Amino acid sequence: MVKKERLDKILSNMGYGSRKEIKQYIKEGRVVVNDEVIKNNSIKVDPYEDEISINGEVVEYKKYIYLIMNKPKGVISSTRDPFSSTVLDLLDEEYLSFEPHPVGRLDKDTEGLLLFTNDGKLTHRLLSPKKGVNKKYYVEIDGYVDNRYIDSFKEGIVLDDGYKTMPSKLEIIESNYISKVHLTIMEGKFHQVKRMFQSIGMEVLYLKRISMGTIKLDENLLPGEYRELTTEEVEELKNNSKKY
Repeated sequence: MVKKERLDKILSNMGYGSRKEIKQYIKEGRVVVNDEVIKNNSIKVDPYEDEISINGEVVEYKKYIYLIMNKPKGVISSTRDPFSSTVLDLLDEEYLSFEPHPVGRLDKDTEGLLLFTNDGKLTHRLLSPKKGVNKKYYVEIDGYVDNRYIDSFKEGIVLDDGYKTMPSKLEIIESNYISKVHLTIMEGKFHQVKRMFQSIGMEVLYLKRISMGTIKLDENLLPGEYRELTTEEVEELKNNSKKY
């Protein structure tokens, strides 16, 4: 059963203005609920069942948002930073009103798939190592990577602080002076992918996340671009994080 909420709170959370501005709109008769002009800002409504419009625009209510971005280099995966641009600076105001957060982090110089949501429960399930949600990366490394490393990564790599990672999957695309691989991990330790290769004496030159759970990076998104996940993608993501 959906709990009714104050009308001014709903409209404010949807980004139609501050609580003070919404109260003024209601006072001016610019808000309509089920074809009735509302003058009481404290009235409670069911945002899923009641039709709400403001300034003639019907409000399409949603409690949660789910976005996918192709993160560019040079921005931090954080909600705020006093010195650098963050991924939230790339989002439009209509999404910022939901107070979304990035699902996990990508290093400042790492590109690729980054999810955003204000659904805390889903974020927890996606990031918990116990849930085993795969994160797949395309990696370019300085040096030759041969088949012997496949077993090493499968067994777990001991990092510089003594931590042994969970089993991961290394797929060699090309072994050369600069090797190209795919690496799939189920955790998200600080700088984990870079530190895993450092532990075997190799430096990561380029890093890009290409999938998380069932969601693959949308190649139609240019660096810095994003879109909402489809209903089907959200359901797949939720189901994927429940399987483990």
